[in-house]
Amino acid sequence: MKRAEMKIRCALVFFVIMFSLHANAQEIPIPLKVGDEALNFEGIDQNGDSFELYEILKKGPVVLMFYRGFWCPHCNKQLSQMEDSLDFITQKGGIVVAVTPEKPESVEKTIDKTGASFKIIHDKDLSIMNIYHVAFNLEEAMLKKYKKWGIDVVEANGDNGPNLPVPATYIIGQDRQILYAFFDPDYKKRATVGKILQNL
Repeated sequence: MKRAEMKIRCALVFFVIMFSLHANAQEIPIPLKVGDEALNFEGIDQNGDSFELYEILKKGPVVLMFYRGFWCPHCNKQLSQMEDSLDFITQKGGIVVAVTPEKPESVEKTIDKTGASFKIIHDKDLSIMNIYHVAFNLEEAMLKKYKKWGIDVVEANGDNGPNLPVPATYIIGQDRQILYAFFDPDYKKRATVGKILQNL
């Protein structure tokens, strides 16, 4: 009887621990997939020019990428690679657009680091990140860890606070359908230029 009670207690403790871990775990958004319709959005780019997805799609397919901020070396590497390969992408008709939660002043730092000349949209109120299912809230423990590394996400994002995107990349066809989707919660993994060119 004692052994049975011990098993039950152990099972209950295990359940409580697992439930606690699940409750405190970072919720990862559900990604869009190939064939889904890309929703329209508007924004202002780094040059102060207005942007509307459906209008731009009239000119060609859009390579839509989400990045975290100037402080992210993996983002800077990807943006630099996109800039280096921009001629190859535009030759295939592609138009590169990057979306970020970081405030405009931080976008300027990203451009200084990467030389990006394509459109970068500050996602005011996280509206774009939300409709593309990439937004998540950074947990307090991770915020503190970042601060120890000298990274202040809230300062970089301004009114957008401790919110980041999964660094996803979507190719959107002129018919507004998603032709290629890369979505990986592991921020170190990114869509390659090769894959983007293959799917344009």
